[in-house]
Amino acid sequence: MKCALLLLAAAACLPAQVASDANSTYRTPEQRKGVAAGLADPKRDEKQNPREIIRAMRIDKGATVADVGTGIGYMLPFLSRAVGEKGKVVAEDIFDDFLAAARERVETQNLKNVSYVKGSETDPNLPAGQIDRVLVLETYHHFDYPDKMLAGIRKALKPDGKLVLADYYKRAGAMPDGRALTHIRLDVADVIKEVEANGFHLVMQEELSKDSQYLVMFEKK
Repeated sequence: MKCALLLLAAAACLPAQVASDANSTYRTPEQRKGVAAGLADPKRDEKQNPREIIRAMRIDKGATVADVGTGIGYMLPFLSRAVGEKGKVVAEDIFDDFLAAARERVETQNLKNVSYVKGSETDPNLPAGQIDRVLVLETYHHFDYPDKMLAGIRKALKPDGKLVLADYYKRAGAMPDGRALTHIRLDVADVIKEVEANGFHLVMQEELSKDSQYLVMFEKK
């Protein structure tokens, strides 16, 4: 009885989940398999601009970089090459099947500097004070508890570490069929306000894909 009460009290302390629409197609293994097929589309490079993301992240050789919400590990080969043989890449996700797909991609490409972490909806479970760059690619709008996730990311970053978010605008033309208006929780201006309210300071903003995606970089306050 006591344990049940403690669990209820802990649940009551959590704010309401905010990304219900964005997460509606991730609830079952079958749904995630469908999502994974899109994430693995060979044409993704054309619209994602992965090399532009790497350039904007300003990653030094030997750095430690975390890919929060790695999914099938799309960015892992690019991040692995960016940090070099002496660097490290930490692939984080909350779903075992996505982490398995990421691991398969890494093994297929014979990447030697990637490790894996299973996070939760409230904590990416990254090692404290060890990360130079945290990348959150098309994942911030999936955070049900952004304040708690940002606290976990902030804890993981080194004093001079940076958080990089790349996501869709909340605008009619940003995603096909106007889906961004319901799928995306906040447009970029409000994303910046929310992140800065949780212990960060904006240091860079640029358009990643015209009228579709932006990239913003933050440092710790």
